[in-house]
Amino acid sequence: MPTGLTDKGFARLRALVYAKSGIHLHEGKRELVRSRLTARLRAVGVETFEEYCDYLTVRDDGTELTNMLNAISTNKTSFFREKVHFDFLENKVFSRFRGREDQPVNLRLWSAGCSSGEEPYSLAISIQEYFRGFSRLKVQILATDISTQTLEQAEKGVYTAARIASLPVILQRRYFEKGVGANAGLFRIKDSVKSLVTFKHQNLMERALFTQPFDAIFCRNVMIYFDKKTQESLINRFYSCLAPGGYLFIGHSESLAPVTHSFTYLEPSIYQK
Repeated sequence: MPTGLTDKGFARLRALVYAKSGIHLHEGKRELVRSRLTARLRAVGVETFEEYCDYLTVRDDGTELTNMLNAISTNKTSFFREKVHFDFLENKVFSRFRGREDQPVNLRLWSAGCSSGEEPYSLAISIQEYFRGFSRLKVQILATDISTQTLEQAEKGVYTAARIASLPVILQRRYFEKGVGANAGLFRIKDSVKSLVTFKHQNLMERALFTQPFDAIFCRNVMIYFDKKTQESLINRFYSCLAPGGYLFIGHSESLAPVTHSFTYLEPSIYQK
């Protein structure tokens, strides 16, 4: 039976998690870490959290590190969460294409910290709704997350009735397939939506090279897990990944005020390059 999480064990885990993911585990997270990782200690056959740190740093081939980050990652999301951002997209970003139904429309968006897929699928639905009737629409939505478990769930695109209950019925019918038989009570996102989204595993602390800039980046309720230094590094990386005039959307509980950056503030949680 694994022993308790000592000060030394927690300090080592905090340092390891920070080095590998940029996530800052403050003292208030100690019980969460203990409860979520106890099963991982059993899985690799060690008794203490310090032995678990030894395993991660000496014996692990990367598999257990992924399992550990999956376990401690908090993934809370919903369809069209913080709807004001989607309203802004339609009214300020998509609207510039109004009246150009027969002209090329190219959109590239990045959902950074996409969790179980609700955010990128909401973006895809929003685009399909707004650009109905456009004949030359090209959309690429990159959806990334550090958790391989949530990415697997996101790629499947299957949700319970409760998860889509907040969506208008017309959107449920237009963009989801209702499960029958053994799948009764489940709803699968339609291929017309899934085809717009590419899911990839990515640690935001690792530099990713993109061949083309993005028109908008959504990184919402992710930076709250990082310290100021990590936030600043990430925000400036996002700046370099955006096209001129591109937009960055962050969570309503977040702000760029504490960090040095080059973005222009537009309104709460929305910035422009």
